[in-house]
This record gives sequence, structure tokens and C-alpha cells, in this order.
Amino acid sequence: MMFQEISEVRLAQADGDLPTTVGAGSAPGESGVFVYGARFHGGGHISATPRRHHICFNVRSNARFDCRIADRALSHEPPPGNLAICPAGADYTAESQGSAEEILVIIDPGQFALAAAEGSALEAALIERFSSRDQALFDLANSLALECADGYPNGALFWNGMASTFIDGLLVRHTSKFKVLPRGALDKHVLDRLREYVLAHLDESIEATTLARIAGRSPFHFTRVFARSVGMTPYRYVVHLRLQRAIELMRERCHGLAEIAATTGFADQSHLSRWVRRVHGVSPTELITRA
Repeated sequence: MMFQEISEVRLAQADGDLPTTVGAGSAPGESGVFVYGARFHGGGHISATPRRHHICFNVRSNARFDCRIADRALSHEPPPGNLAICPAGADYTAESQGSAEEILVIIDPGQFALAAAEGSALEAALIERFSSRDQALFDLANSLALECADGYPNGALFWNGMASTFIDGLLVRHTSKFKVLPRGALDKHVLDRLREYVLAHLDESIEATTLARIAGRSPFHFTRVFARSVGMTPYRYVVHLRLQRAIELMRERCHGLAEIAATTGFADQSHLSRWVRRVHGVSPTELITRA
């Protein structure tokens, strides 16, 4: 496949060819979301053991689907808008016995974990689903696919905002709490202490060893546990919080970029600008004017 994000997915229609791509891609930035829309003629096959979370919507079909997630199976005729969720690591297959149009939304587990941490839901676990309804997520998936197909006419900020809203909807309506936190995972209280420390020292050098000491861990184990729990390394999390605060200050329009960079711990104005473009896909000026 031409897209790395769906290289883990095996796709075919009834004649053995690849389905027709309706829209595929991800806007510039680090949304952690990739969308792939496809039409399967005469029948279709989708299967994967995904490294990312796969959210599949039936857009248009009167066909019967034979579906399997891990050791569970279901044969049904899903209505338009039907939602299926395959968390990372859960192997699955879906075979349609007629033509169908599907949208596959692929989500980076790290971005999902970060959103959970930001929402004080470190214990959130995505629920496997064969069949469900969520009109808001279906509408977002359609809009994301349409934006991809049209070359992002509303820009990267618009697309990334919808992608973030999609992840938030999953967190709110399609997760359950771990009965037991994964071994070695950070808990909410530890993350809160770390966040408070970083925000109080944004304009200073913040070392991973200091954060490890606050968490009561050795530096080596802290880095591994933190990345597993929050979806990024401690260094990237510090940058994440610096950038959040810098954007807040930019939108207040009371300070210049050089002053904001110094206040939030970036090396200089250029360093801050590079991070804005890397994460949000636009320049600081575009970020402010389109807010």
C-alpha cells in the first residue's frame, strides 16, 4: 500500500483487486489520526493485526458481513453508520458478500493515551465492538474523509481539530476502566504531581531525573513506564506542556514570540515556531488568525 498507516491492513474486493480509494490521508501535524475511505465492488475483505486502533464505519451497503475479532465472531447486515472497533493488537477480519463502502479511521495508541491522560482517564481501555451506533463519530469520519479527498480545503487546523474531537468522542463513549491498571503504569495522582511541577518550571531546564524522583521511580524505569502510560516520552510531554502554554500566550496577543519562547522554555522564537508547525501543521501566525 502507498500509505504507511494502512500497510498493516490487507484489503481486497471480490475480483482480488484493491478497492477504489475514496479519500485517504492525514493533514500536516501530529493528530495521530489517519483516514481511509474505500469502495469494495462485488464483495470485500479487510483483515489486520493492527499496531494502531482501527475504527471502521459502514457507509453504504446492503451486504452481509462475516466478522471476527480475536476469538469472537458475528455474521450480520450492518446498517449505514455501523461502527466497529478493533483496538491495537486485536487481530480481526471482515468479509462482505456484496458491494460496500467503508471508512477506516486509524488512531495512534500514543495519541489516544495522551488524550486519556489529558482527560484524567489514564485507566481508559478502548472497548472491542462488532456493531454499534455513534452518529457524531460517523459524521466526523465522513467529514475527515471528505477533507482528505478534496485536499484539505479548510486547512490543517480544521482537520486536526476534527481528529481531536473524534478521539475525545471515543474516550467518552467507547472506553471502560481497566479493572487492574497495567503493571507499572502511572496513576492519576502521580501524573498530576508531574504536570504541576512542569507547569511551575516551564522557563527552566527540566530533567527526566527530577521527574523520576517526583514519581518515586528510577530514571530508567520511569521513562519506560511514563511512555507506556502517557503515550510519549517525558521529554516530549514537557514539550507538549510548553507548547500548550505558549499557544495560550500567543492567543492573548499581549507578548511577542521571542518573549513567549523564553517564558515557556523554548530556545528561541525559531525553535517555538518549528514545534508549532510540527505539531499543528501551520505557522504561529496561521494558528493565531484561525483560532
